[in-house]
Amino acid sequence: MESTAGGAGQLLAISDLHIGYAENRALVERMRPGSDDDWLIVAGDVAETVADIRWALGTLAGRFRKVLWSPGNHELWTHPRDTVTLRGVPRYEHLVELCRELGVTSPEDPYPVWHGSGGPVVVAPLFLLYDYSFLPDGCATKDEGLAYAHGTGIVCNDEHLLHPDPYPSREAWCQARVAGTERRLAELPEDLPTILINHYPLDRHPTDVLWHPEFAMWCGTRRTADWHRRFRVATMVYGHLHIPRTTWHDGVRFEEVSLGYPREWRGRPQAPGIPRRILPREVESGDRGAASALRRGRGTAR
Repeated sequence: MESTAGGAGQLLAISDLHIGYAENRALVERMRPGSDDDWLIVAGDVAETVADIRWALGTLAGRFRKVLWSPGNHELWTHPRDTVTLRGVPRYEHLVELCRELGVTSPEDPYPVWHGSGGPVVVAPLFLLYDYSFLPDGCATKDEGLAYAHGTGIVCNDEHLLHPDPYPSREAWCQARVAGTERRLAELPEDLPTILINHYPLDRHPTDVLWHPEFAMWCGTRRTADWHRRFRVATMVYGHLHIPRTTWHDGVRFEEVSLGYPREWRGRPQAPGIPRRILPREVESGDRGAASALRRGRGTAR
């Protein structure tokens, strides 16, 4: 675990930058910290190609005091547009090495400690994937869930582009990631709270507002449903759903920090491309009011 001296900075977070869209790339080009001490969490879905991921993370790492990255499903795609054709674990490891080259903290690095306002707190980027356990109502198995999803036409592109090699399935890869991460989190000092970062929420409740509830199968795992209690979580930071908002579960703050696609953020009242502040804490009434307003902006990421 790495300890980093704090200053007067903010701990900020954003996800789902999707810089393959020119409008989103322009927002990243304009993104700047408020102070020299600001940290930025990037909770996945930067882009589909390694070249675009390198550009975005390198640009942000050159501006913020520290950048922390958790992979989304889009980074793990072996996309026909990408010149890097690695699949599964080798692709993830390639991205981890890219992060180390850029000075970006990945899930494979020591977890840093934020000592700024609201600290000390361990800030832990995670990579956990999903295992199809967020099944649609009435479905008892993955096969039943997938059949239902195919019937509605709502099927994640991961089924074609996210390969689990050398694991036999995405759920097997998820199980291995969850087990290894659980061991690491259990070893953290018990006197320190945590901020856990994952592309997918640790609990299913944020998916309750999806227009297409069958998409929840590609949104996490029941294996982490108690982690916000077990690991002293102050805030759980996630993305993927493209519904930026604050929710509370068992008294724990869940913060979705997605930018999303231009067609989505154009309809929101707030200016796009501004990271959400995790620490120091916002005024609580403002958080709840914003969450209530944003709850109406339902979406589904693919």
